[in-house]
Amino acid sequence: MNIYVVVPCFNEIRTIKKLIESLIDIKLKIKIILIDDGSTDGTKQLISKYLQKKIYKFINLKQNNGKGYAINCSKKYIKKNSYVIIQDADLEYDPKDLNKLYNYFKKNKDVNIVYGSRFLNKKFSNVYHSFGKSLIRIIGNKLLTKFSNILNNQNLTDAHTCYKTFNSNIFRKIKLKEKGFSFCPEINTKIANEKIKIKELPIKYFSRSKEMGKKITYLDAFYAIKTIIVYKYFD
Repeated sequence: MNIYVVVPCFNEIRTIKKLIESLIDIKLKIKIILIDDGSTDGTKQLISKYLQKKIYKFINLKQNNGKGYAINCSKKYIKKNSYVIIQDADLEYDPKDLNKLYNYFKKNKDVNIVYGSRFLNKKFSNVYHSFGKSLIRIIGNKLLTKFSNILNNQNLTDAHTCYKTFNSNIFRKIKLKEKGFSFCPEINTKIANEKIKIKELPIKYFSRSKEMGKKITYLDAFYAIKTIIVYKYFD
């Protein structure tokens, strides 16, 4: 089975080389699809010089369109009957967890979607430190997950995790419209609409600060709520 690792990337010059090298070192036959979403900090040049020849596919977008748009661009390079994992380029999520998610997927043939949860089976002290000691972000994530669970009739602990894995047949089938970070609530809602169950596994997580390049803002929470409502009732 092919394992496609989709890496959307925007202005990640400090982490992209380490991330790709970490993925290559994993003892699995993976196909890395790296999408540069119009980086302006030298990331694009670094990829072209050091990384492009080491990976399966490099998609070079001329301007910044958003995470959802970048992920959607990978679809045409992903074959049926495969495995797809979304891996952010900022190293907030540990690439070593890919093995855990894939092994579960491989051993449980009835499972089609696995999410890596930042909260599942974690003590509050561990969550608190992994989120940069930000109570606001923890509470915000919990409230958004609760809202998503109620409308989508799901029972997730971390609806907006970036570590999402799919049977490629399902991933290819879902028509994505959101261009930005609302990719997460959109795909959650469309999975719920199809009545497909999501399995969660605990993963490692270390949040960046704004100074380190954190891009998600409080406004994204508003867009997440709007996205869930739109694709649940009006799509």
